[in-house]
Amino acid sequence: MPVKLVSRFPVDDVQLSALHARAFGGDVEQATPWAERLGRYGLTWVGAFDVGRLVGFVQVCWDGGAHAFLLDTAVDPDWQHRGVGTKLVQAAVDDAAAAGCEWLHVDFETHLEPFYLERCGFRPTEAGLLQLKRSAAGLGS
Repeated sequence: MPVKLVSRFPVDDVQLSALHARAFGGDVEQATPWAERLGRYGLTWVGAFDVGRLVGFVQVCWDGGAHAFLLDTAVDPDWQHRGVGTKLVQAAVDDAAAAGCEWLHVDFETHLEPFYLERCGFRPTEAGLLQLKRSAAGLGS
């Protein structure tokens, strides 16, 4: 049975946190305040549901203008390699385009390159990453 995709669905923090933990590894008992975060920073988010059970998720944050950022693409391990992730990303792309965004950025680990570049149509770009530390150390430390 195909999953049902729902944009901007009412988020259950416990349900989404458990999915995130199953997809990325982590404590399935620890809830993150997803609904609050998405309400504040999210342009859109899309859930993939199998008979009401959340089996996939992706979110898009934005700068309020031309740039949007794809984050947290997560698919339950039991649903991976069935096209759910690709459908989630496409729905997020459609939502971002409909909102008037011109660019959708995504960062990913090397092993996910075939997914994002070949299946989802992103192209490689030069980018930089700075890990922010909680210490008072200055730049270049």
